[in-house]
Amino acid sequence: MSGLFLFAGFDDALRLTIYFYAMKSIPTALCSFGMSGLVFHAPFISLHHGFELYAVAERSKQKAREIYPSIKSFSSVEEMLKDDYIELVVVNTPNATHFDYAKKALMAGKHVLVEKSFTVTVEEAAELLSIAAEFQKKIIVFQNRRYDSDFRTVEQIIRSGRLGDIVDAEFHYDRYNLNLSPKQHKELPSPGAGVLHDLGPHIIDQAIYLFGMPGSLFASLRITRPSSAVADYFEILLFYPALTVRLKASYIVAGPVPSYVVNGTKGSFQKKRGDIQEDALKTGAYPQEQGWGREPESLRGILYYQQDGKNVEELIETLPGSYLDFYEAVYHSLAYDSRPPVTGEDGLHVMQVIDAAIESAQKAAVVRFSKYE
Repeated sequence: MSGLFLFAGFDDALRLTIYFYAMKSIPTALCSFGMSGLVFHAPFISLHHGFELYAVAERSKQKAREIYPSIKSFSSVEEMLKDDYIELVVVNTPNATHFDYAKKALMAGKHVLVEKSFTVTVEEAAELLSIAAEFQKKIIVFQNRRYDSDFRTVEQIIRSGRLGDIVDAEFHYDRYNLNLSPKQHKELPSPGAGVLHDLGPHIIDQAIYLFGMPGSLFASLRITRPSSAVADYFEILLFYPALTVRLKASYIVAGPVPSYVVNGTKGSFQKKRGDIQEDALKTGAYPQEQGWGREPESLRGILYYQQDGKNVEELIETLPGSYLDFYEAVYHSLAYDSRPPVTGEDGLHVMQVIDAAIESAQKAAVVRFSKYE
């Protein structure tokens, strides 16, 4: 975390005390306390000294108070948004509700952090950006997978130049699960349902973050599980002037497949998905425990290249993952008016890819992004 290590080389205890004392506390509210609130948001908001985990909307059971006794509970998001003390609202509800709750929060004078998928349509995403500008509030997208250990390592290898010019890349988010999710909003045909809106935003955002927006794409969407009613498989080809990126997600991949394959003029890099943060958080582990975010050495990526005419395979140390770094960047953005770690424009770009992928799959044709210019 950049802020927490701001005073390295000095009397750390004293400097950190001054740093935390000077922090502006940002009262923060969660729109729900399901798995995402429990695992991905509340632990980091409560841990970071720049935030105050102030409120949550819980319609019936008040589970948040069992863990955070001082948290204020509201029976609805609408009631919660009337509280003028709240400065930041985390919209962590089903995809189809993101636009409505984010819009209401912005118009209530709050900054907003929205989970993926940002919205259901490009039009909704564009309207949220317009409203945020009108009310002079920040809208940030929770793309926490940029802070996974595996992706951080892939990013480091690419940006180091060790692969040379990248000519093609392949990102997977595969699972093996023939059973449907108990969360009906993910499995019933409805706006925002299906794997493209569920897992797609993770690797779409990562591809755009590394390579920028493509010029065009071709996509396939399918239902592969016998009992599924929504698309549970996608494959997207992103076309750049000198690069092709393949993005794929499936629920029927039982064998080991590298989650990241990047090929360049100087070599190739392969990395399995290995970030441990989500699994650790589900067990109640604390995000500041020693060794947090460090993958097992067995999951290290492999760099392939030639040296002196010989093929070389080099194991690459995996960088630690840290979702707390995301919240540190959110804090700096709100407290010091710096650029958010993931902007509303980033979210809009992901929705443009999703929108184009749906169109491509329906028409079985390449879709160009000039339509958004």
